[in-house]
Amino acid sequence: MNRPRPRPGRDDAPDRLYTLTQGRSRSDSDAFDLVTLVVSECEPTLGMQSEHATILRMCTLPTAVVEIAACLGLPVGIVRILLSDLLATGRISARHPRVARVADRLPAPDILEQVLVGLRNL
Repeated sequence: MNRPRPRPGRDDAPDRLYTLTQGRSRSDSDAFDLVTLVVSECEPTLGMQSEHATILRMCTLPTAVVEIAACLGLPVGIVRILLSDLLATGRISARHPRVARVADRLPAPDILEQVLVGLRNL
């Protein structure tokens, strides 16, 4: 009989996830959503939890929370708790991606006028 392969982070023993988060079910910070970019501010140190060290190594360049969760094979909620630990100790920084300003997304008025003139000449 073939047993389905366990899905990382979903079919893990609940006690493993409980241990990773030290019993917490929510992060201490609301700073993290799926697209928040995380950047490590330091190198991993000896004695650090292995998941924390992995996150620091992964985030030398800005990395989204959802990417971190996928690479670690852990639920996003668990990753948010781990990230809040690192944020509280100053080992990472987090920011939301910038949204382009409306003025940056629209074409310049002179280009719009040239298009209008071209359309009128058709």
